[in-house]
Amino acid sequence: MNNSLWGAIERPRHKRPTPGEIIRDMGPQEIGNALVALIFSASGPVAVILAAAAAGNLSPEQTSSWVMGALLGNGFVTLITSYFYRSPMAYYWTIPGTVLVGDALTHLSLNEVVGAYMATGLLVFFLGWTGLIGRIMSLIPATIVMAMVAGVFLRFGVDLIQSLIDDPVIALPMTVVFIALTMIPVIARWVPPVATAAILGTLIAIVSGQFAGDITENGIIAQPHFVSPEFSWAAMVELVIPLAITVVFVQNGQGVAVLAAAGHNQGVNLSAAVSGLWTIPVGLIGCAPTCLTGPTNALIVSSKDHSRHYASAIANGWSAIAVGLVAPVFVGFMLAMPTSFISALAGLAMLVPLRNAFVAGFAGPFSTGALVCFLVTITEVTFLGLTSPFWGLVSGVIVGFLLDRKEQSK
Repeated sequence: MNNSLWGAIERPRHKRPTPGEIIRDMGPQEIGNALVALIFSASGPVAVILAAAAAGNLSPEQTSSWVMGALLGNGFVTLITSYFYRSPMAYYWTIPGTVLVGDALTHLSLNEVVGAYMATGLLVFFLGWTGLIGRIMSLIPATIVMAMVAGVFLRFGVDLIQSLIDDPVIALPMTVVFIALTMIPVIARWVPPVATAAILGTLIAIVSGQFAGDITENGIIAQPHFVSPEFSWAAMVELVIPLAITVVFVQNGQGVAVLAAAGHNQGVNLSAAVSGLWTIPVGLIGCAPTCLTGPTNALIVSSKDHSRHYASAIANGWSAIAVGLVAPVFVGFMLAMPTSFISALAGLAMLVPLRNAFVAGFAGPFSTGALVCFLVTITEVTFLGLTSPFWGLVSGVIVGFLLDRKEQSK
């Protein structure tokens, strides 16, 4: 391909897998991780979408279209990129960006918000294609980025403990079976601990009568609802820059750091270019900007066999496409499950990624900056429309270069 078309975007370094290699590498552990990652993405994060849609008084059709774009649309780009690069990279939607959009929908029309999506997509793609984002991210110490990731992931561990206290009937058996299977790696390879805990929790919820709701209330098959963009100065000023920062620094920063910790050299410019480019088509059916998500990728690469992680990402992409087609039913199912199930499942799934984030964040240079970044991130403060992970990075870098730089020069 012509160099000018690629720009600064990183090219594939591995040979594309054959169908036989994909089947070989897609074992029970990889499929289990892929499904748990999908359950995670389609539970709490989807609940954020539903809250934002409710704030904007969106119709059930518009909401279903948003979820369809979030799952089916992003599942497709996850599948394609993971295949062509033979490297795991799950693209979903920005959660803090969705919160920003929910606030904006209280005084802006959906058409204006979609117009802001288009502008955000073009801006983020430009930053990746020109290589500007790669140059900026290279200035941020990796330990500080991982400390930010640890701060974001911390709540999953805390919520797991809280679920054990609030609802031991569901959370305790899930935890026990997870620990038992994890203790025996030979069995865990064929009976994935997290996926097994999810099945057990679902059965307990149904038997104990905690599963409540009509999962077909809003239909079965999702239908895309196209929204014509309207470019207003109010929406551009309020949303474009905050959304772009959320995608490239907060969300993509997490995703790249998580994949790097698992041994994958994910391209920073590639992540931005894909996120920006794909934001445009999914945005036209109401979905918030695409990003390289941190938690979902952490779940996908949680198994030990580094060479098979790409297969787990491909399985995740296929499952997201399938679930996106029946988005109303799946969302109904997740909303009908008790919150303790979601908290316990996410917490168990995130234990290893959380541990890895702490080790990578505090076992290297710029430890003071990493600590400050972690502390600011867990405050969940929002300022100027930007959430605490971004301000954690900013404060961590400033403190790190002021207080840790002399230590690194010794």
